[in-house]
Amino acid sequence: MKITLLFTIISILLFSCGGSNKQQFEYAGGKITLSIENEPSTFISRDVTDVYSSNVLSQVMEGLVSLNPKDLSIQPQLAEKWEISDDGLTYTFHLRHNVKFHPHKIFHAEAERILMPIDVEKTLEFICSKGQIGIAGTAYSYLFEKYLVGAKDFYEGKTKNISGISLTRSTVELKLTEKDNNFLNKLANISCAILSHHIIEENLEQDMIGTGPFVYREFIKDEVNSIILTKNEDYYLHDDKGNNLPYLDSLEYIIESKKNNQLSLFEAKKIDLIRGLPASKITEMLEGRISDFNSTPPLFILHNNPILTTHYYYFNMLDSRFKNIKVRQAFNYAINRKKIGSEILRNQYSELGNFGIVPPVQSAYKGYDFKGVKEVGYTYNPEKAKQLLAEAGYPNGKGFGSVNLRLNISDIHSAIADEVAQQLSSVLGINVNIDASSFGQLEKDGETGNFELSRNGWAADYLSPETFLFNFYGKNVPESKKESSYINKSRYQNPAFDELFEKAKKSEKLTDQMNYFSLAEIELMKNPPIIPLWYKGDYGIVYSNVRNLYFNPLFLFNFTEVYKKEWTKEEFLKATKKKN
Repeated sequence: MKITLLFTIISILLFSCGGSNKQQFEYAGGKITLSIENEPSTFISRDVTDVYSSNVLSQVMEGLVSLNPKDLSIQPQLAEKWEISDDGLTYTFHLRHNVKFHPHKIFHAEAERILMPIDVEKTLEFICSKGQIGIAGTAYSYLFEKYLVGAKDFYEGKTKNISGISLTRSTVELKLTEKDNNFLNKLANISCAILSHHIIEENLEQDMIGTGPFVYREFIKDEVNSIILTKNEDYYLHDDKGNNLPYLDSLEYIIESKKNNQLSLFEAKKIDLIRGLPASKITEMLEGRISDFNSTPPLFILHNNPILTTHYYYFNMLDSRFKNIKVRQAFNYAINRKKIGSEILRNQYSELGNFGIVPPVQSAYKGYDFKGVKEVGYTYNPEKAKQLLAEAGYPNGKGFGSVNLRLNISDIHSAIADEVAQQLSSVLGINVNIDASSFGQLEKDGETGNFELSRNGWAADYLSPETFLFNFYGKNVPESKKESSYINKSRYQNPAFDELFEKAKKSEKLTDQMNYFSLAEIELMKNPPIIPLWYKGDYGIVYSNVRNLYFNPLFLFNFTEVYKKEWTKEEFLKATKKKN
């Protein structure tokens, strides 16, 4: 006992004294500033469902595994390695030995900051519990409820622990009820980030205490709201030369909903990168400042690639009018997406919404039948729209009443809503009332069913059509209309879709998965709960002195190895030649 205690004390001293002796990268330091359109809806990782919360929390919190920003493959994170049983039902994760949670007053000794298997167990129990507001975490609904042995019994209060979790001194074993080919991809989601069991026991989850490369410092609420993250001096990862990570001293997220204001900040060098240009400024920026892109070295670096994000409106299936399939089809045929794309988006998209919910990016979803989906998709056909609405019992909109369209405040979303309202009035004779609010309120109203037609944008969590189609899986709809629906907000239920979706998830071969997912989406669009509008294809522009920043289709930024350094002409030519 005394020897063990002495060893523990020595280990703590080594951990606590190690920070000052870490090897530093030559160009370490500095700050990256970027903008996000809305405030994070939550600071609790298990509750994350929006991209803004994910953007911020993914720099602070970490899971057992993560996605590589270069190629989006699964990579080790808090688990340095893992094994999967031959039947795919048991995952054994080996935790790293040198991980510490960020400092917090709740930790009375350095040893309490060290990541242990119990932290993983208590985090998964926290995700699978009803919590203070009576609901489980996001990951419970899309992953653990069905796949983790004992998770549902624990959620329902039948057991005190999740039977599918087993611990040793350095490993965590998870037993699944059935094989899930995307289990690791789902586990990489920020909603599965690991918390300290001390934080959970004291109900301090909102304090954002994680193990990530950056530490949450403050949320500045002023004329310009911003979130400040600073370097985690105790971060456990190093680069391939042994330098301490991250390189940067801090990150700042400026919250600015208007793209014109974002561009002004970018041009004034107050933010280092911008995703998506204001529609009215695309020509001016890309052609008017072409020398800034083509000089050697350039001032700006341009990234233009499809983003796995779909923008759409979804119907409230509890509304008796929208239970009629012909009404929903009529709304789809009444929308002139080409006009929206050219006049409002100014062609800043990868495709118009003539497909379904899955972005038609063949390079990301090889073997997916986008042609088949497009055949049952919707293009502008006002005569067919009028006919369908009349067949549904509402000729020229008579007797239909008004429709409230919910959206979050944004220059683009507001402009599109105005155009859609005009089109529905002109084609169908239906009056549309536009109801704009904060993004957080929009999310809440979507979950509680307090809407008739609502805007949404869904970004992929991983490279599978499942991450989009899961939003319409009937088994995600709560039994009671009074209960909130956190995933399937439209409360769409279609047994034919569910059957094909389940077959895809159970398929071993990727080709079979893609086939069944395609068939599921074809069924979805024949009986549509949504109006697809466009698929994101933003221009990304970053100052060239920002190094090692990777743009990818998942809108996933990892700033761990990002640093700032101005280029010389010779260095830039050498780097460009090597890249080519």
